[in-house]
Amino acid sequence: MKQTNYHLFDFMDFDTSLSLNEALYKALKPSAIIENEGDIEITIPFQKQLKQEDMAADMSAPLVYQKLTIRAYGDKIMRMFITMVDDMISDTSEMLCMHENLKRSPLHVYEDDGMYIITDEEAKTRGIIDLKEPVIDHWSDLQPAPQSAPFITLFPDGDESKPISLSDDHFSPPRYDALPIGYCTMDDKEERATISFKCSHDECFAGTGERFYKMDLSGQTFQLKNQDGQGVNNRRCYKNIPFYLRSRMYGCFYHTSDYCKLSLADHSTRSVQFMCDRATIDCFLIGGNTPEEILRGYRMLTGFPEMPPTWSFGIWMSRMTYFSADEVEEICDRMRREHYPCDVIHLDTGWFRTDWLCEWKFNPERFPEPEKFVKKLRDNGYKVSLWQLPYIAAGAEQISEAKENKYISMPTKEDDSSTGGASNFSTLDYAGTIDFTYDKATEWYKYSLLKPLLDMGVVCIKTDFGENIHMDHTYHGMTPERLNNIYALLYQKAAYEVTKETTGDGIVWARSAWAGCQRYPLHWGGDSESSWAGMAGSLKGGLHFGLSGFAFWSHDVPGFHSTPNFMNSPLDQSVYVRWTQFGVFSSHMRYHGSFKREPWHYPDIAKIVKKWWKLRYYLLPYIIEQGKKACKSGLPMLQALIFRHPHDRQCWHIDDEYYFGSEFLVAPIMNSEGKRDIYLPDGLWVDFFTGERLEGGRWHYDVECPLDRMPVFVRPGAEIPLYPEEVDSTDDMDFEKTVYLHISRDYKGIRF
Repeated sequence: MKQTNYHLFDFMDFDTSLSLNEALYKALKPSAIIENEGDIEITIPFQKQLKQEDMAADMSAPLVYQKLTIRAYGDKIMRMFITMVDDMISDTSEMLCMHENLKRSPLHVYEDDGMYIITDEEAKTRGIIDLKEPVIDHWSDLQPAPQSAPFITLFPDGDESKPISLSDDHFSPPRYDALPIGYCTMDDKEERATISFKCSHDECFAGTGERFYKMDLSGQTFQLKNQDGQGVNNRRCYKNIPFYLRSRMYGCFYHTSDYCKLSLADHSTRSVQFMCDRATIDCFLIGGNTPEEILRGYRMLTGFPEMPPTWSFGIWMSRMTYFSADEVEEICDRMRREHYPCDVIHLDTGWFRTDWLCEWKFNPERFPEPEKFVKKLRDNGYKVSLWQLPYIAAGAEQISEAKENKYISMPTKEDDSSTGGASNFSTLDYAGTIDFTYDKATEWYKYSLLKPLLDMGVVCIKTDFGENIHMDHTYHGMTPERLNNIYALLYQKAAYEVTKETTGDGIVWARSAWAGCQRYPLHWGGDSESSWAGMAGSLKGGLHFGLSGFAFWSHDVPGFHSTPNFMNSPLDQSVYVRWTQFGVFSSHMRYHGSFKREPWHYPDIAKIVKKWWKLRYYLLPYIIEQGKKACKSGLPMLQALIFRHPHDRQCWHIDDEYYFGSEFLVAPIMNSEGKRDIYLPDGLWVDFFTGERLEGGRWHYDVECPLDRMPVFVRPGAEIPLYPEEVDSTDDMDFEKTVYLHISRDYKGIRF
């Protein structure tokens, strides 16, 4: 993006000097307001602007009239829809999965002295359209009057103390930093649109996906374009979600799969601006008194997650990669022999005839009897998970079938050799992306590629990649530009459905995401560096991801790749321990990376690691209980502090602490010094491991914590369900044996 900071043109990507065939249109004051079958329809004229650096009306061009629809759902959600192309407002899409209890609420409008008041069936005010002439005390002609604008304010939850108003941010008539609504044309074809809402000087923002950034996102502009994040310490991310939460207690969901830009009080510090590459704006405004209420509203629109299977909450063991059945069996036998509890063994890129050559078939030489291999592991308490990716390699067994039937994207040129969405770790030529916009391709993927593996006993498919597709190819149902973001949803839906249909358990292990993907758990945080920075970036991403509607999230313990040698550098052992502790207090816990991850390779810390693995299984009744709560609410398993303290300004700036479920406050150690500053919200807190009492509502500085402990706190009176026995896997657990740990006045800390 070319940064010029010249009025509105940066944000609209509108360049007056370079794009001579472009035109900009600005929304003016509404010309008509009517009721239509429960919706409010507003006719808005758009004025073409002159081709110059300052904005001014092109009076030679006729006005263009468009319809803005305002719709309400229940008593907390409102929708604004306007299109300059041929889109239609609809309550169904791949992203939308509206809850059966979410009903349209008819709206009415009446006029009162130039003010049009929008009300619902309960006579509650849900919006105001101001058509009154402004009060002007005219004394100078030095500057002309600015162009008119639509002044529309909505109250999604009927609370008039929390207005959401379109923003018309201008300094002088030709100097605009935000348009309430605007769009661009290229060669007379409508192609981009923007909408802006007012914000106050002290507002904070969170969400937008797995954002590897500080908790308060104000003052930032993000491109909502899925791509390989290449780590967790940058602006790129695998999971962009067109949803944000504001500290004034409402959320905003932009219903689109197009590439977008979102300015959170950045380009204009008085406005939140959204730009979509398609000339359609479809915006849901969600009110509520707490972040949980707002996120529940978002899930009411886009779907609630289903509960992952019990075994998935156990420990997963993996690395990139295991290359034979003998190697896997040796590792699994040793974990059982030495009583490292574990539920899942994951085979990454090396189970094919050639590493990374994804053919959805076991290498017959290194895995000669895959059915027996999987059964043997199942009998030993292990579930088998398999890696794959959604691209067909040029040398794959399925390439001819895929091309002949157009199951994969097709190049636009005969000589096209682009690898498009292929891995950045592999030199293989990936000829095309599986086209999930084509029903026959989806069925082929589900029943020809995945189901034979699931039938032999595999329980989970790692839906790796999916944040990039072949952009210079054609697809049946969408342009690649519209498909790229939503591809993750189509991809994971297919894998999830066939897995649940075959095994009874709905689960995937996914890296990419878009709005709606929370329905298909679960997701992990991508390729983090095995370092303190990688750990901190992972947590930031996970907290924002939870604030974007996702209940379940994991990360590679103890980071994916090492330095200085990507594939071959041993780990810092303190990073291994501290990341293990973070993993225990996470939704799911999988060891994975480019180097050895089994704890016995690190003998100095192996005993500490085993102790924490056993703690994970002690906590499983609590973790499963909290998972069930998350599926029925707006809560994620990992909750940023603002979920419970939205009015505590400190919490809007804390990205290295979190609630794990309803009872635990967790402050991971993410440095080699073994100490950190900890903020405890108001009230009394108890150290889970020592029983020490601490006062909240303040910072505790330089809190020291030995390597075998992590700062974890609970409230007095908390009841924590625990499993009282040591086990090797969840197969050994009888949850009727669950006991409850009461955090009483005499509590002296847990011993494990």
